[in-house]
Amino acid sequence: MKTFLRLLSFAKPYPRFAIPYFFVTLFSTVFGLINVAFIIPILNLLFSATKPLSEIPYPEAAFSVEYFTGLLNYYPAWLIENYGKSTTLIFISLFLIGTNLLTNVFKYLGLRINTKLRTTVIYNMRERLFNKIVTMDVGFFSSQRKGDLMSRMTNDLAEIENSVIGALQAFLRDPFTLAIWLTAMFAIQWQLMVLTLSILPISGIGVSILSKKLKKESSESQKSSGHILSLIDEAITGIRIIKGFVAERFIFERFSNQGQHYASLGRSIGNKRELASPITETMGVAIVSAILYIGGNLVFEGKLEPGAFFMVIIGFYRILEPLKGIASSVTSIQTGISAGNRLFEILDAEIKVQDPAQPKTLATFNHSIQLKNIGFKYNETPVLKNITIEIPKGKLIALVGPSGGGKSTLVDLIPRFYDPASGSVEIDGVNIKEFDLHSLRSHIGIVTQESILFNDSIFNNIAFGLPNITQEDVERAARIANAHEFIIKTDQGYQTSIGERGSKLSGGQRQRLSIARAVLKNPDILILDEATSALDNESEKLVQEALNYLMKERTSIVIAHRLSTIRHADLILVLDKGEIKEQGTHEELIAKAGIYFGLHQHANETGGVIIE
Repeated sequence: MKTFLRLLSFAKPYPRFAIPYFFVTLFSTVFGLINVAFIIPILNLLFSATKPLSEIPYPEAAFSVEYFTGLLNYYPAWLIENYGKSTTLIFISLFLIGTNLLTNVFKYLGLRINTKLRTTVIYNMRERLFNKIVTMDVGFFSSQRKGDLMSRMTNDLAEIENSVIGALQAFLRDPFTLAIWLTAMFAIQWQLMVLTLSILPISGIGVSILSKKLKKESSESQKSSGHILSLIDEAITGIRIIKGFVAERFIFERFSNQGQHYASLGRSIGNKRELASPITETMGVAIVSAILYIGGNLVFEGKLEPGAFFMVIIGFYRILEPLKGIASSVTSIQTGISAGNRLFEILDAEIKVQDPAQPKTLATFNHSIQLKNIGFKYNETPVLKNITIEIPKGKLIALVGPSGGGKSTLVDLIPRFYDPASGSVEIDGVNIKEFDLHSLRSHIGIVTQESILFNDSIFNNIAFGLPNITQEDVERAARIANAHEFIIKTDQGYQTSIGERGSKLSGGQRQRLSIARAVLKNPDILILDEATSALDNESEKLVQEALNYLMKERTSIVIAHRLSTIRHADLILVLDKGEIKEQGTHEELIAKAGIYFGLHQHANETGGVIIE
């Protein structure tokens, strides 16, 4: 119930939906009741059971069954007296058409309100969920499957829309409809209604048992759906590797096994979900049979009029419809609640890196970046140990060392993608935790080994995240990044779409767009994480020229791949197993004949490539 109420909170303010829905449901139900009630005078008329007008007194005005029954008896007799049976039948039929039209008009208005409620809840949930995912710290994504996150944003939201919001319509409408019809039926023949209510709980027990079984299977099904999306994403992303290693059959079998598991769960859930309605309907037929027997004997004994008995039968079927709706909703809602719990796992997840309560603004970067006694862990595994360095403004700092030494983790601490487990990162003597994230990161530009581009135009990728950027600004940045020449040769120049992750461009072209983006941002602090490692020699030359320009008069922290990138660095740090093993200039480290010297020797043998 707690999850259900939290899901409904996305429909606030409730009155804009609940109040109009209450009234349209009321009018729809009342006119539906009138439809059924007017069948009685039609039957009396057809079977010549209508009494003469002289034998029917006009009923005294009162809010009672007797008053409305009296009207149903009086006016048909009055019409027959004045216009004849045939014309009376026409009048009653036209009245039935009118009330039926009004019933369906109000029913349609109710559906419109429900549609608005449905779309509002899903829109609000999707927006909140996406906003939470975007604002989560980088560490959150290292423990999440991308496919599972996508499944929660799509399949789980669709399940909530179909089950929880669909059930909400039944919960708002059906109990109210049920109450009106039960009241009317009790007023006509309360003994039969007592019989009805005494049998109904039996079907409720069966529905309750189904609901409990559904909840567990629904949760497992949603996890399986996320796994399938992950497999699809991995297959599309790694299609070259799959084909290169002739692994099509292997990857297909993985997908097929997971698909069979998902299909099995889907069949089980569907079978149980659809069982609720037959249970309720079977019980309903049993009750109708009892009503036919008892009510029929009352008619035979003259204790119940045939028209009233007929209305009881019709009324019970009208009662059965909302009962079936409620039963189906109770079972259906379990799958929606399981999906809701998965969404709330994300919405309730702690954001470990966020703005302080009273943030400072980093207006300018004046002196230095200081990392003091830095320690960092991934899931209790130490990655960095007691790192202390100072990076003066305008200097080039290079990080080298074996793979897994902690280089990327160290540079990720500066823009606060992570917070250190111990120690502090300071800019101009102020702990970066005291700055608001926007002002801190606005001073930092990042170019990574993998070019992160978006399925948009070249212009929008270069101007990404920056307001009020002109064509001239973008072209200037592209020229600096050695990208302008290839851009103008594309089909639509700067408005050319580059495809998913820049798939229409070569590796060197993608990297130069990333550099152009950093140039346009014009950051004080530049982080280069192996920015040329994945390029061929020709592309690397163009990219390196762009990087050299980009690093001029900037504080640059470079994770090096090639010796040429770091030879002229002001300070080189050699990281191994999370610790700084050596530091100094190129000449100083060569003279020490340590780890760096070994990397240098290897670089000379491999054309400048440093082992990482």
